[in-house]
Amino acid sequence: METLAWMQAKLPEFLKDLETFVRRESPTKDPKGLQEAAAFLEEAFGPLQGRLSRKDTPLGPILLLKREGEGAPILILCHYDTVHPKGSFPEPFRLERDRAVGPGVYDMKGGIMALLYALRHAEASSRRLPALEILFTPDEEIGSKESRPLIEAAAKKARAVLVLEPPTAEGDPKVARKGVGLYRLKALGKAAHQGVEPEKGVNAILELAHQIVKVAALEDREKGTTLGPNVVAGGTVSNVVAEEAWVEIDLRAWTLEEVRRVEESLKHLTPVLPGARLELSGGLNRPPMEPTAESLALFEKARAIGEALGLSLRPGRVGGGSDGNFTAALGVPTLDGLGLLGGDAHQKTEYVVVSEIPRRAALLAELLYALA
Repeated sequence: METLAWMQAKLPEFLKDLETFVRRESPTKDPKGLQEAAAFLEEAFGPLQGRLSRKDTPLGPILLLKREGEGAPILILCHYDTVHPKGSFPEPFRLERDRAVGPGVYDMKGGIMALLYALRHAEASSRRLPALEILFTPDEEIGSKESRPLIEAAAKKARAVLVLEPPTAEGDPKVARKGVGLYRLKALGKAAHQGVEPEKGVNAILELAHQIVKVAALEDREKGTTLGPNVVAGGTVSNVVAEEAWVEIDLRAWTLEEVRRVEESLKHLTPVLPGARLELSGGLNRPPMEPTAESLALFEKARAIGEALGLSLRPGRVGGGSDGNFTAALGVPTLDGLGLLGGDAHQKTEYVVVSEIPRRAALLAELLYALA
């Protein structure tokens, strides 16, 4: 395939661009780092056909590249923030045998570079592309608060969405992701002196302990629904009956039906101790990305292209969320996991497989051509 040969020839250049991008470390909530990374994106994508615009937000710049074409556009989602604080890696970018290692190289700066080279190939070979809207966002790792309205507005105009997060560990695109709910359950009691008159108090920590058991019982592992009461705190000092305690709960579920079941149960929790009260806050952070006939048809296009490239792709399912959760929930066909093959996401050993870069970039390019 000509596209693959072109990507293989461009691999040294690709790695240089990837290194430049990764070395501009861009942790979420690091204004300087995000500005520097956004500047690189403007330098790299600015010369391409289309119109590149920028919106500055409190969390960093959001960039939008629009390329005209026939019909409704394909929306491509990219985030350039990472989870790694600056200096987390001994060296921001290094090559180790067949691995390129660095902060965000896998999640998801490598996927963004694959897009850059897919677009460069289209222009170099005069291949036809669909109308495109490409969003580069700075806050995906913390829930996309600033970006979500723009993502959803763009998705409503799109006929399909491609997300350049990395594939599964096996290399598969993602057709399903769990929804993510984040909740805080607070127990309120009454303070009293533990030594003098403990009977006048209502221990919020004890109340919360009862409730945590109830929360854990809402899990349904057969359906893939999990609840993690993973952060807990309460009380003031050891000789005062705890007046307040709280737990943070992480919910993951494959379907909106399961999310609603758990939410209703959380809302209807009742105190066990006389005089205790409960308060629930939080909600669904990302809706489930549930596969549809249309999104599976999109996967089938990618699978057929992958077969021609020597890839055996299956429809992947993962527990973590992405911006694709938002677009899928709107009913827009969404295919995720079209970035580079690698591993160790969010770890200090995060990497992409160098020898697989050309095939993954060619897969993305050919999928865009197939959607034209």
